[in-house]
Amino acid sequence: MSQVSADVMTKMRYIMNMRPVLNMEALFSDGSVYYRQPAQPQAGDTLTIRFRTQRNNVDAVFLVSSDTRLEMRLCGTSNGFDYFEVSLAMPDEVFRYHFEILYGWKVCYYTYNGPGIEWNPDSEFEIYPGFDIPDWAKGAVMYQIFVDRFCNGDPSNDVENGEYYYIGDLTTKVEDWAKIPEVMGVREFYGGDLAGVLQKLDYLKDLGVEVIYLNPIFVSPSNHKYDIQDYDYIDPHYGKIVYDTDEGILNREYHENSKAKKFIRRVTDKRNLEASNEFFIQLVKEIHKRGMRVILDGVFNHCGSFNKWMDRERIYENEAGYEKGAYISADSPYRHYFQFSDPNQWPYNPSYDGWWAHDTLPKLNYEESPSLCEEILRIGRKWVSAPFNVDGWRLDVAADLGHSNEFNHSFWQRFRQEVKKANPEALILAEHYGNPESWLRGNEWDTVMNYDAFMEPVSWFLTGMEKHSDEYREDMWGNSEALIFAMKVHMRFLHMSSLYAAMNELSNHDHSRFLTRTNHHVGRIAYSGALAASENVNPAIMREAVVFQMTWPGSPTVYYGDEAGVCGFTDPDNRRTYPWGMEDKQMLAFHREMIALHNRYDFLRDGSVRFLWNDYQGLAFGRFSHTERLIVIVNNQQTEREVEIEAWKTGLSRLTTSTLTRLMLSWYNGYTMEPAQYPAEGGIVRVCVPGYGALVLYHKCENPTLFVSDRKNEKK
Repeated sequence: MSQVSADVMTKMRYIMNMRPVLNMEALFSDGSVYYRQPAQPQAGDTLTIRFRTQRNNVDAVFLVSSDTRLEMRLCGTSNGFDYFEVSLAMPDEVFRYHFEILYGWKVCYYTYNGPGIEWNPDSEFEIYPGFDIPDWAKGAVMYQIFVDRFCNGDPSNDVENGEYYYIGDLTTKVEDWAKIPEVMGVREFYGGDLAGVLQKLDYLKDLGVEVIYLNPIFVSPSNHKYDIQDYDYIDPHYGKIVYDTDEGILNREYHENSKAKKFIRRVTDKRNLEASNEFFIQLVKEIHKRGMRVILDGVFNHCGSFNKWMDRERIYENEAGYEKGAYISADSPYRHYFQFSDPNQWPYNPSYDGWWAHDTLPKLNYEESPSLCEEILRIGRKWVSAPFNVDGWRLDVAADLGHSNEFNHSFWQRFRQEVKKANPEALILAEHYGNPESWLRGNEWDTVMNYDAFMEPVSWFLTGMEKHSDEYREDMWGNSEALIFAMKVHMRFLHMSSLYAAMNELSNHDHSRFLTRTNHHVGRIAYSGALAASENVNPAIMREAVVFQMTWPGSPTVYYGDEAGVCGFTDPDNRRTYPWGMEDKQMLAFHREMIALHNRYDFLRDGSVRFLWNDYQGLAFGRFSHTERLIVIVNNQQTEREVEIEAWKTGLSRLTTSTLTRLMLSWYNGYTMEPAQYPAEGGIVRVCVPGYGALVLYHKCENPTLFVSDRKNEKK
């Protein structure tokens, strides 16, 4: 080796030894509008992607996609960070990419899972062209209403005692609004209706609700209405009964197993049906007048045995204006809507394909009935169009529709096309457990109920309880590593657009109330009793969960009554009535304050998220844009603790002392929204968090460095 080359090598070694170590924790990019513009590109759009590093800490950054490797240019410097960006034309197919960071002779890779010395192709960032989710749905505060238990606004439309014979017995009209539902509570009707929803719209608006999600409201003999009888009409017991004279009541007896079944004509008379639809039209207008939206429950995997297409209970037989049901006649136009055990035999064998083998829930037989497909598509269009103008669908058990995965995908593609054509701003949100990414490619669903990347991890971490209260696991309670792992894995399946609109619930009509889970009692009402659901609950842990819910990416969704302190084991105990006048005032006020906090900061709807600190029973994360940041700290142990949070990872400067403002502090028996100041030295904030406490801090740059491409998008 020559003397010259030896000198060069000596200099290089000297430079490398003196150079700061690559700060991998400073590396950052995601799919938010602050690092990807536009966040929802169409094919052919100019797409700008940005990447953050520590200032003067790297030699080069490359965007890598398949065989393409583009060097990114330095586009700005702010708070001790360098920002690189590159622009390209969005292809007409899924665009997958990662970053390569050069540091001397070393290469670091950055994927969805963060930085690493090896590249994992399974963790690439992904963008689907044309995946356009309505902006109104991103971060929107939703409120789920189980109508029969929310508010009785019109007693004249109540279900009467014995009005239906349903699953082995007659229905019951409940006179005591505060009564706990029976174990077989499906036959109990409390009288909640759409008039009650109308009367409480101002309450919901004051609470901060932006979207109302209604459990099924179409004609049905059950209080849950997941066994729909007629998709074209609102149930008159939820709407209006304008025709109810003795002359108008039909008491037809149909004998089966020596039991008389009596059916009331109130829910088949077209005058009541039309009046109910008209009332719903007026309700939607009032919702929209207040700046809120409404989505309906689409139960399209199965219907009810009462359905006019099946008519097993012979409600519609010989009724004017109705065709014969598939159970009644071999010549029924609905013959292939269902899969009978022997469709060529007449009379039919009464055995047919039922959802989870329930004969009251006949599964719809799409593959063998093109006319059924067209009917459901028509229904999908009808309710999002004038004069009804609802704002979207929540799809019940959406991944199970049809008899094959191939058909399922092809149907939802058609459903999306038809619904979006009728109402381009309509939301399509699916109930789904597990990996939903094959449905979230821009041509089927918009987003999902967020069980895997919100409800389940949060429940396990804060309570150690499974979401039905069927299991308690000591190893999961306070296990922040398990929460972070689950969140990261399942959030990637949602992509960023779907994540921002995902329904983040703590409770709903299928699972136990979150407040009940805080008592660690494994049980159900059938063998534990109703009192056990509210014994030894911990409202402070509920407040921790609400803080998480209102600051995490997605649409925070309040299940009616959660804000009032309602308890309950899983179905049917989770469907207790809203306790008007008996609310937990502190819990209600806390929800109102946290919803207001969520609605105050726009970057909570589309900003970045990053975990900042965790240990046993402790967790902190940041939500941030280029100019604003929110630091959320949760202490789920009984005693207070001092913690250090590296807030600089959210873009806070390490070069100067910054001041963060406290927005909320919660502890075991209370909370405050009074502001307080917390200094951050070198980008690190040191705080004391009370036992069973939560703390929310806020910072905004006074003189931010904005990039030219950001000026039209940066939230003020």
